[in-house]
Amino acid sequence: MSVAELRQPERLTTRDSLPSARRIVVKIGSSSLTDEQGRLDEEHIQGIADTAAGLAERGTELVIVSSGAIAAALGPLGLAERPAAVALQQAAASVGQALLAGAWQTAFARHGRITGQVLLTESDVIRRQTYRNVRTALETLLGLGTVPVINENDTTATHEIRFGDNDRLAALVAQLLGADALILLTDVDALYTAPPREPGAERIGQVEDVARLAGVSIGTVGTKVGTGGMVTKLSAAQLASTTGTAALMTSTEKFSAGIAGQDVGTFFPAQHGRRRSRLVWLRFATRGAGTVHLDEGAAQAVRDRHRSLLAVGVSRVEGTFPAGVPVDLAAPDGEVIARGLTSFSSDELRAMAGLGTEEARERLGDRFSRPAIHRDQLVVL
Repeated sequence: MSVAELRQPERLTTRDSLPSARRIVVKIGSSSLTDEQGRLDEEHIQGIADTAAGLAERGTELVIVSSGAIAAALGPLGLAERPAAVALQQAAASVGQALLAGAWQTAFARHGRITGQVLLTESDVIRRQTYRNVRTALETLLGLGTVPVINENDTTATHEIRFGDNDRLAALVAQLLGADALILLTDVDALYTAPPREPGAERIGQVEDVARLAGVSIGTVGTKVGTGGMVTKLSAAQLASTTGTAALMTSTEKFSAGIAGQDVGTFFPAQHGRRRSRLVWLRFATRGAGTVHLDEGAAQAVRDRHRSLLAVGVSRVEGTFPAGVPVDLAAPDGEVIARGLTSFSSDELRAMAGLGTEEARERLGDRFSRPAIHRDQLVVL
């Protein structure tokens, strides 16, 4: 397949179809890769690599999204737990990334497999140009038969260290590559109706619609060596399944059984109806660089009639951004109703706001007669 082509996922809807997945993204949390002292557990890593290598040997393309860089450095640096200071987090990530990459390389080398380290931040997979570059790089690595090992670049990305998580990154990578399945491995073997240690807690075997989990008690706090929690995993599974990638949430101990289609963990079947496209990316993978507020007429035209946004319908522009980036479109009541790639910068949009097409051309120049956001660059949320 040419890297220019968009691979469409197989849309697996049953557990027993998981063994047929030909492209899989596997995300492993920090707590699943380290021992009680915070050091990398090489035996555990080897076990995961053994199962993953077995998938690769049968022809499945595999991408690993690995947490654990900061956790891996806790022991060697003499830190008792994940540091709160950003500078210390960055230093630990720098040390830990090398340790983590080396551990995965050694584990897969025993099966004759080559790994490649890829450090990303969320912005790498939401900006239009870098999104294409990342996809090309990963497709090329897969084409060469390697196992890309992806981690968030915590050394320099301070925002991601504070608020990011590799669950979302894994889901975005799965969407970017059109993966057939996303496997979320953690220290809990499934989603439960209550915290697993509580009496009466029951495993939820399958989730068709995440909205139906509104009454389920779900933990939000990660371990002392990680940042994620069950909520972030649930969000990642929802993002993946909504864009056509089946998801399975389970423990590392049940990885092999889960990928074989056995009844373990919590399964999220792929939903139908959306093909991978730039609009799917725009809807699910991006965050608005700013907000363009619309008057009622423009809001109706965009939301109900799928029309382009004209400058005359812009009432206010919030934020500072260049042309060509994703921005949110808000109705008069403040609700974000759409997202699109803006044709103009924030300053240009402010100058155009409220002007008709001819008036914008006369005042500002010919190029300002174009739509602020063309309907082909816009998706209703």
